[in-house]
Amino acid sequence: MCVRIGKAPSVEISSLRENYISPELLESQVMSDPFDQFLKWFDEAVTAGLREPNAMALTTANKEGKPSSRMVLLKGVDKQGFVWYTNYGSRKAHDLCENPNAALLFYWNEMNRQVRVEGSVEKVPEAESDKYFHSRPRGSQLGAIVSKQSTVIAGREVLQQDYKKLEQKYSDG
Repeated sequence: MCVRIGKAPSVEISSLRENYISPELLESQVMSDPFDQFLKWFDEAVTAGLREPNAMALTTANKEGKPSSRMVLLKGVDKQGFVWYTNYGSRKAHDLCENPNAALLFYWNEMNRQVRVEGSVEKVPEAESDKYFHSRPRGSQLGAIVSKQSTVIAGREVLQQDYKKLEQKYSDG
């Protein structure tokens, strides 16, 4: 079966092509520790002024193995792994509870570079999660509380009303 949704593009997609010119990547120039190599490349992406170099595609799969990808922001990295945060009620959180394996993809187009990471995940300690939550701007905190990620809502007005109620409840900061 062939299905098309929407209008056909006005350009021949298969003809879109870039000539990628980048320095040669030699094994002798790569650090032996992959975390050190990632941090070096991440620093280069930051120094190059790339927009949101910490943006990464996160791919999870549910217990049936059905994959799902979405963009999230890296919030930390060290020898123990890569850290990002999510709402515990989100689809990605449910997927990771059922199947703790995930993949990350950093794509730095301007540098002709991408980094893939695969592995099993575990929650960070609650104190670390709380510390991050409290470091967020107040509006972001309230939005995270009000938002029932990955659920259908009656409309934007409901979300806005809930936000205003929460804002009033915590009006003293």
